[in-house]
Amino acid sequence: MFGRQNDPLIKPFLKWAGGKRQLLPEIIKVLPANLIELRYYEPFIGAGALFLDRQPRQAIINDYNEQLTLTYKAIRDNVDELISALKEHKESNSKEYYYKTRDLDRDIVAFEALSTVQKAARLIYLNKTCFNGLYRVNSKGLFNVPCGHYANPAICDEPTLRAIHKYFNRKGIKIEILSGDFADAVESAGQESFIYFDPPYHSPNKTNFTGYQAGGFGEDEQRRLRDVIIARSDAGAKCLLSNSDTDFIRKLYDDDRFEISVVKAKRAINSDSGGRGDVNEALIKNWR
Repeated sequence: MFGRQNDPLIKPFLKWAGGKRQLLPEIIKVLPANLIELRYYEPFIGAGALFLDRQPRQAIINDYNEQLTLTYKAIRDNVDELISALKEHKESNSKEYYYKTRDLDRDIVAFEALSTVQKAARLIYLNKTCFNGLYRVNSKGLFNVPCGHYANPAICDEPTLRAIHKYFNRKGIKIEILSGDFADAVESAGQESFIYFDPPYHSPNKTNFTGYQAGGFGEDEQRRLRDVIIARSDAGAKCLLSNSDTDFIRKLYDDDRFEISVVKAKRAINSDSGGRGDVNEALIKNWR
């Protein structure tokens, strides 16, 4: 269920390639009319633009990126300590400090000894100071984005972090935060459930950014995702998917269960400069 009066201070606390803030008006248009009655699931939470805008009373959010989900947990459980750590990062910020902080995960033993708050503060700091706000890892799962060039990066957005913390801990709110496979995260979704799927987009020419996790998210994973959506549809869940508007995606969802609409999005991150600017994206839903 969703609150009647959403807090406008609650918004994404990260920059995220493929984030949905710009598309929220279009997404909101196609949401189910009875959304307020449904349990919310988002198995690829990322920056959580739709989740934080809708502020559901009951939800399961998930991401394969454990560093990301522990950051949500740190905001929920230890926001004062997190804000203090971010202020320290802000005071120390420099190009040299950035690379020193980025390279902490090269020493696995030392990195695992860091507290949840320290890991969360590192992720937010790197996100706000790295090039284009990317979260990208190499084949070993190590963060490898170069330093960006910002005059005054918003390393510690204290009002937003405190508003999200307050939301997570509000009476009557029950948000479960998971880290794992998307299929496992939505396994319990059936009648009276809504699932928003926002996976790494299909990229046939490998021009879209897909480096969120080691191993990527190729066409076999897109097929597995389609099968999960069909299974959850058959279980009675209302499902909405965002993805690239490509022939492959259209063929995957060429099924009477689904309705495909196209929206325009501005893409600023693309390995091909010709792929930047306005592009078509698909919104695919399983209800009429």
